[in-house]
Formats: sequence, C-alpha cells, structure tokens
Amino acid sequence: MLKTYKIALGGNPIGPKERQGDNKTPEGTYVIDSKNKDSRHHLSLHISYPNEKDKQRAKELGFPPGGDIMIHGIKKGFSRVGDFHTEVDWTKGCIAVTDEEIEEIERLVPNGTIVEIRP
Repeated sequence: MLKTYKIALGGNPIGPKERQGDNKTPEGTYVIDSKNKDSRHHLSLHISYPNEKDKQRAKELGFPPGGDIMIHGIKKGFSRVGDFHTEVDWTKGCIAVTDEEIEEIERLVPNGTIVEIRP
C-alpha cells in the first residue's frame, strides 16, 4: 500500500455490489482500465467491474450486473465541498475522492493498475 484516501461510496455501501441499480460499490480485485478527463466529475478512472464472478452472481439473481464503476472526484461545480463529501455515501456505486486526490491518483497510476476494494 502506497497511500490511503478517505472516500465516499455508493448510497447503499454495506455488502458487495450484486446488480445494476443497487447503489453498492463493488468489492474485490479490479484493474483501472481507462481514464476519463471529460467526466461529469472532475476526473474519473474506470475500473474493470464486472468481472466474471460479478456477472455470474448477477445472473443467478436474475439481474444485469451493471457497470461504469469509477474512482472519481467531486461532481463539476461542487468542488468547494472538499473533504465534506465523505460525510455521506452519495455515489451510485463509485468511489469518490476530492478533486485534488483524483488528480494525484491519475498522475500516479497507469492503466492496468490493480485496485483492491475492501469493506
């Protein structure tokens, strides 16, 4: 571990993501597979959810697994909230950090970086 950040998670943060629309953040090992500088948030890094295990769990439950899970900054126009964004789990399953933190993460981690998301 090189660094840790205080984060906000999905609006329903207890337990692993099971399906699209559950507002849960995935748990497990993923990879940063792309970067989006044109995000509706300050910056965003896409993670490789869903993996095969995630797809199988969602299929067994009869739902699509969802996707488009990102590590991102604050929504554009709201950066002034800074660290206060972690007082509420407000994302729809993503992982949110401050704008300064996502800039640092984006500089430090190339595509292909392994990300472990733990409860």
